[in-house]
Amino acid sequence: MKFKYQKILAVVALIIISLSACNKAGRQHITILETTDIHGVILPFDFIEKEKLSASLANSSTYINEQRKGGDPLFLLDDGDNLQGQPEVYYYNFIDTVSPHFLSEAMNWLQYDACTAGNHDIEAGHSVYDRVRREDKFPILAANAVDIKTGKPYFTPYVIIEKNNIKVAVLGLITPQIPEWLPEELYSGIEFRDMTETAKLWMSEILKHKPDLVVGLFHSGFEKSNGNQQKGSHSDENGTAAVAFNVPGFDIIFCGHDHKLANEKIVNSAGDTVLVLNGGSRSENIARADITFIGHMFKSGSRKKISGEIIKVKDYEPDPVFTDKFKKQDEALKEYVNRVIGSSSATVSSRDSYFGSSAFVDMIHSLQLEITGADISFAAPLSFDVKISEGEITVGDMFKLYRFENMLYTMNLTGEEIQKYLEFSYGQWLNTMKGPGDYLLKLRMGKDGKPILTDGKAWMKNQPYNFDSAAGIDYVVDVTKPEGHRVFIKSLSNGKPFEKGRMYKVALNSYRGNGGGGHLTEGVGLDAGTLRKRLLASTDRDLRYYIMKSIEAKKIIAPAPGNNWKIIPVEWVKAAEKREYPLLFGAGQ
Repeated sequence: MKFKYQKILAVVALIIISLSACNKAGRQHITILETTDIHGVILPFDFIEKEKLSASLANSSTYINEQRKGGDPLFLLDDGDNLQGQPEVYYYNFIDTVSPHFLSEAMNWLQYDACTAGNHDIEAGHSVYDRVRREDKFPILAANAVDIKTGKPYFTPYVIIEKNNIKVAVLGLITPQIPEWLPEELYSGIEFRDMTETAKLWMSEILKHKPDLVVGLFHSGFEKSNGNQQKGSHSDENGTAAVAFNVPGFDIIFCGHDHKLANEKIVNSAGDTVLVLNGGSRSENIARADITFIGHMFKSGSRKKISGEIIKVKDYEPDPVFTDKFKKQDEALKEYVNRVIGSSSATVSSRDSYFGSSAFVDMIHSLQLEITGADISFAAPLSFDVKISEGEITVGDMFKLYRFENMLYTMNLTGEEIQKYLEFSYGQWLNTMKGPGDYLLKLRMGKDGKPILTDGKAWMKNQPYNFDSAAGIDYVVDVTKPEGHRVFIKSLSNGKPFEKGRMYKVALNSYRGNGGGGHLTEGVGLDAGTLRKRLLASTDRDLRYYIMKSIEAKKIIAPAPGNNWKIIPVEWVKAAEKREYPLLFGAGQ
């Protein structure tokens, strides 16, 4: 009897062990983390404002390392736009080109598995992104960035990453609208193809590898309006939804570019569910996907349980090992941004730029006209809310004045085209007012007709870096008139008549000169070929470099509003400014 019970207990124990083994063999968990649009925010310090940051790649390092301690496989991905923004990358892009690139060193140390190229990475130019690609210990992806000579992807199209016998396929795509923003020399030899068509092309090859999971890593925004009705567009800036719906096979798509957070599931054309995640920008968040495979060997008949989460990076302290490792870079960067290049007799702020002529934008105008010798200048406040104080001007201040690495173009435009250009710009910027109580600025409005407030502040409906004003001409903008009929150009600022039929030399940045923002394409009606024909000259380096050189030569600058243009009726504008300024910048400002 005793032997019988012992035999039964042994069988039960064997069954329990077998079930445990089956469960272990038939269920496994992995985590995928995505950063995106880091824009050079590597260390927990703002090298432009010269103050500590609550979120950075150093903070992300703390979270990433914590997750790696769990034992389950972790895949670390990035969605691009990392080579522009903070001096942390500009310095190693263009100043210290001998040392290893800081971004590559940081991402290699964090053991990234793959990264997709972004449009601002391409903006840095071949010499920069080709160098970074050589230094990275992981592939840079972009299947639709195609080498014109060979017809093959210039970057790696996709990668199969295997950990603990789990195969994850990652396909990279980049927004194809780059030719509308950047000078051709920055991407010479590369053409950017349709995202949806490219994804279909490569999906069949990817599936031959029989991956356990198929992931999209797209430097392109997620707009649901571009979903099932969007069959494919060669100029779809934010084509993630179109690919997610029209290209079956993806389990998860990580995206970026638009700096918006996303954690959402959609059903594609085959009836399958696709998780879409976007980690935002500037190291502030990490997009996390958790995948549990259920079924023997995770192959045929297996199931996948997939969930998404957005992790707030500011909830984690900077990794002291990370910051200590890159202490030398920190010191070199602080020395660079603190270098004094001149002095200013006045404080200038981008806040003043939204209500009329301002010293901030007019400083850019005057330098553009000086550098090019053009008749007219177009420029906008590239940073929404920054200030350069009276006194010493440092290299770091120049990143406030000029945020992007645009070249400076000189182009031919007729007087009539200049008129249309300005009508388009102010159409994005200003409402048509029926009385002094109406809103002047186009703010994001709720269904109740009131501005939507986030943390107590209102936001512009459109991006301020598209709010171009002009110098070299005297004009008024009458907001009682409908869009397209507001701008009245009186004369050139030198007193000579302004003629609509005459051709003028115009100074403007390369983003705008290539069609960025739509001023020259939608507003004026010029196509890409015509824009290239109108280009007279381009600087060989970014405009910020020339602005710095000009200030160094002058030693002292006296910025002041040019007052060559104004918004009318003046009393209405004054009332609106008094009401809307606090909405944008906070009460008491």
